[in-house]
Amino acid sequence: MDVRTVKEIIPYKGQKYHIMKLFGLTRRLSIVNVGKDIWIASNAEVILGDIEFILEASKAIVRKLSTLSIETIVSPEAKSIALAYSVGMLLGLKRIVVARKSIKNYMDNYLTEYLESITTKGEQALVLDGKDVNFLKDKSVCILDDVVSTGGTINALEKLINKAKPKNIYKVAIWKEGPWYKSKDLLYFDILPIYVGRNFLYQYKGELEDGRD
Repeated sequence: MDVRTVKEIIPYKGQKYHIMKLFGLTRRLSIVNVGKDIWIASNAEVILGDIEFILEASKAIVRKLSTLSIETIVSPEAKSIALAYSVGMLLGLKRIVVARKSIKNYMDNYLTEYLESITTKGEQALVLDGKDVNFLKDKSVCILDDVVSTGGTINALEKLINKAKPKNIYKVAIWKEGPWYKSKDLLYFDILPIYVGRNFLYQYKGELEDGRD
């Protein structure tokens, strides 16, 4: 297997936890099955309710964004909302934008993009209310998510925001997960590996050897 994938892909042998060390903190993430031959280290507990982790992650993100003139943050619903709020507060922003996962009655002139995610079954929607669309026009926007795996969410969100005609779009996440996202446009801090069965290892090794990565 290519050395580039050593940190991204780990053979699954019944492991229960992944030990994460980041921002001077150590956390134990549960390993959960998300599909045939694929398990992931779930970050839900730390990104949804771990105040210490969210604060330290926010500080690190603000340092990484210090050279950019970020005017607002856009985050997908729902795991990254607390992180986006914390980063926005530290940056001194007055408003952040949350892309909802469904159309709400209060929305007018909304925009929608559809996607599929490794952690959610079926097609998902990302929706921007018309007021948010107007707010994003001509602004320097930071898309902020907790983790990027296949890139489905962050790419759909970029397409959605581009419809609002912003000035610039930057992409930031705490983690890149697995071997799928190849673009160099993502600012991130660490890799979350995927844990896989033998069939996945064999298939992916073949793709690397065929030069299709």
